[in-house]
Amino acid sequence: MTAPPNLVELGTGIFAFIDPEPRYGRSNCGLIIDEDGLTIVDSGTTPAAGHQFKKAILGLTEELGLPIRRVAVTSSRAAFAGGSWAFWQSAFYGTTAISEQLDAPANLEALTRLLPEQAKHFHEDFETRPITHLIDEDVWLTPSCLASPAPGEGPSNLVIQTPGAKAVFAGALASFGVTPLSYDGDPVAWIKSLDALIGLGGTIIPGHGLPGGQADLVDLRNYLQACVEANGNREGIPDGPWDSWTDRRFDAVNIERAKRMSDGDASIPEAMFELLGM
Repeated sequence: MTAPPNLVELGTGIFAFIDPEPRYGRSNCGLIIDEDGLTIVDSGTTPAAGHQFKKAILGLTEELGLPIRRVAVTSSRAAFAGGSWAFWQSAFYGTTAISEQLDAPANLEALTRLLPEQAKHFHEDFETRPITHLIDEDVWLTPSCLASPAPGEGPSNLVIQTPGAKAVFAGALASFGVTPLSYDGDPVAWIKSLDALIGLGGTIIPGHGLPGGQADLVDLRNYLQACVEANGNREGIPDGPWDSWTDRRFDAVNIERAKRMSDGDASIPEAMFELLGM
């Protein structure tokens, strides 16, 4: 079996499609090969990104003679599901929260402001593929692929484990070298989810950034903890490994969201609307 040049092989039948210039909106995807077909993890931010990923694995699918059987969606955000129509014939798996959010019309104005470099892709015909199979508890999608719901970046994200290869596709739940964005998630619950991931070991494939391990999860955990401890102070994050991360424009959103959640207020932070110029 010949691996496509754009994929990183993590183990037998396990690949990651890694964006070489990590920042928000340039997300990673995964590929898991089983006897019945292929499982995709996330689909890129835009239709063009989804088709680029599909093109990268086309030779492999033809060589194996296997269909792209399913797509696991780790978040409802366009950053992870925007390229989903490239795989429209496959079954789509996600949590109830992901499904409900994907069923709502995309906020095209917000997307173009959040991701101006990709604005041309967010036109009036832009939409994401709906979820066809709900996952709200741990379930084996295939003999080598375990899907687990976990709250954090959103109300309920999805993590895909491949225990045989000791690889974890954390998707939206992990961001290495790229500041995460949690405008409707729960930073405290996210920290607890990361603590569980830290205990799994192996290679972690984040939604944004290069593959890493436990130390990278700890850095992300500590950043979120700093957002919580800032107690609403936008300047309250101390120096740390995150000083070199991209997209620090999200700090104010994450800090305010943590404060609101601690006060029992689940509304969208004002800092998010400021970020979008709305």
